[in-house]
Amino acid sequence: MIKLRLKRYGKKREVSYRIVAMNSSSRRDGRPLEELGFYNPRTDETRLNVPAIVKRLQQGAQPTDTVRNLLTKANVFEQVRAGNTTSE
Repeated sequence: MIKLRLKRYGKKREVSYRIVAMNSSSRRDGRPLEELGFYNPRTDETRLNVPAIVKRLQQGAQPTDTVRNLLTKANVFEQVRAGNTTSE
């Protein structure tokens, strides 16, 4: 199963995360299938590649709870629903 999850990087106590698509059995910091965004919890900065995220979600990728909250704040799920209705 493909999961959208956070990949940790950065120095100790100055952590940042990349939002990546990975196989669910891979390690947290393993090689991702695709990098989809960036999240810095210290400054609350978020950069998302929305078309790629929508494509992965439509293919059946499951986001983790934290990634789901970030995508909800960015209204990504509304674009996924809009894409589903136009393709029918």
